[in-house]
Amino acid sequence: MKSIDDIERSGLPKHLAIIMDGNGRWAKQKGKLRVFGHENGVKTVRRTVEDCTRLGIEYLTLYTFSTENWNRPKFEIDTLMRLLVSSLKRELKTFTKNNIRLNTIGDIASLPSKAHKELLEVMDKTKNNSAMTLTLALSYGARDEMLNAVKVISSKVKNNIISVENIDETIINNHLYTHDLPDVDLLIRTSGEHRVSNFLLWQIAYAEFYFIDVFWPDFSEHHLVEALINYQNRERRFGKTSEQLN
Repeated sequence: MKSIDDIERSGLPKHLAIIMDGNGRWAKQKGKLRVFGHENGVKTVRRTVEDCTRLGIEYLTLYTFSTENWNRPKFEIDTLMRLLVSSLKRELKTFTKNNIRLNTIGDIASLPSKAHKELLEVMDKTKNNSAMTLTLALSYGARDEMLNAVKVISSKVKNNIISVENIDETIINNHLYTHDLPDVDLLIRTSGEHRVSNFLLWQIAYAEFYFIDVFWPDFSEHHLVEALINYQNRERRFGKTSEQLN
């Protein structure tokens, strides 16, 4: 069984995104409430962030809470927000020690005031860190993100700030929540599901996908290593032929 120390540092993804799925089902299998799964999922987040830091991965984006998650039972939402606040307070020292910048994408203004305040404080205190950018997708939905971008760009066109002829991929990128992040290189989804669930639809256009039949609380260093080695063995052609790459 290979560990992080066995991975070649060349050819790793610059931007790794993870759909952390399966907390509730993991808890149900153990006869526990869904919140038990979320609590253990937080531990997996901590381990994964530490592992990615050791590997030198520059950008890690975690699908933490989607726009659709607001439809869950109030008790579960309240628990998730409580875990967010407590985790941010607890991990600030770790972020500082490991030179990690906390970032967020999504409609964070819709978060409860306590969670919103704590999030902004930790982001401010880590804004000058440069080893890794950890992005939490909170109250995030890719369709909402693109809809918002279209509205802003349309308003700028209407007010003669942008001309229609000049709209290109760069203009669109600059109006997305992820305007300061590179495109995703590798997307991992746990729990055995094979869908992207409204996550970073624009940014994963050329990403490699890795689906694993393991619930998020059980996602370990070994599973991360397997995913990264699998990625390193793929040929990314971006529309070109193998001969052109060689």
